[in-house]
Amino acid sequence: MTIKVGDSVPHAVLTKMTENGPAPVDTNELFGGRTVALFAVPGAFTPTCSAKHLPGFIEKADEIGGKGIDEIVCLSVNDAFVMGAWAKASGAEGKITMLADGNGDFAKALGLTMDGSRFGMGTRAQRFSMLVKDGKVTELNVEEPGAFKVSSAEHLLSQL
Repeated sequence: MTIKVGDSVPHAVLTKMTENGPAPVDTNELFGGRTVALFAVPGAFTPTCSAKHLPGFIEKADEIGGKGIDEIVCLSVNDAFVMGAWAKASGAEGKITMLADGNGDFAKALGLTMDGSRFGMGTRAQRFSMLVKDGKVTELNVEEPGAFKVSSAEHLLSQL
């Protein structure tokens, strides 16, 4: 079942890269008592994700933060090492929190997975964005396969 506006975000433990290596991030702590803009991409370093999706959020990070967002999170079914490298390569450090959903457990719990097997990627997160206020989804924007519009930083910003 796919998560919808008004639902609570499911509990999961994600991973982020730190100076001391991978560190767990509990979604209850991440979303509890805060307002978070989360966007998910099918894969770090993939064409649309690297050329459009992540750069849009980097460019609009200050503007989004100025609208009451406590944190902007990029999620991908990749490992923390890849997400850390992508943050460095893209200039996302200090602007976007890059979280790894290594086994896709969080994407599965959200009901927002896609089958990337024909590209050698296996099960991945769909391209989407959401606003979460105190653990509840207040906006959810899921892209049609192959599309990039409603999950963009510009669209999410228009919802704030």
